[in-house]
Amino acid sequence: FGTGYSSLSYLHQYPFETLKIDRSFITELPPDDTETQGLALVRAIQMLADSLQMKVIAEGIEDESQRQALLRVGCRYGQGFLFAEAQPAATWLGAGRPLLLN
Repeated sequence: FGTGYSSLSYLHQYPFETLKIDRSFITELPPDDTETQGLALVRAIQMLADSLQMKVIAEGIEDESQRQALLRVGCRYGQGFLFAEAQPAATWLGAGRPLLLN
């Protein structure tokens, strides 16, 4: 969410259950509790999803500090090299599930 063809109007037009936060936002997360624009945007997306009763999946989590920052703003699902390298879809069909961050 937040890049390309994403738009707030789509949240209103279609019955989405999950938002994915684009990796470009995750790479901007600070390594500590410092308040930054990147952290504020991720928090705002999480709060928007919470108010719409949607799940959030963060893309591109590469290190523990990013995972911790996401946990602090309430994001519980994520994907990225911190958890596993990219693999063929056939590897995960029937077994793949979003990972809980905690």
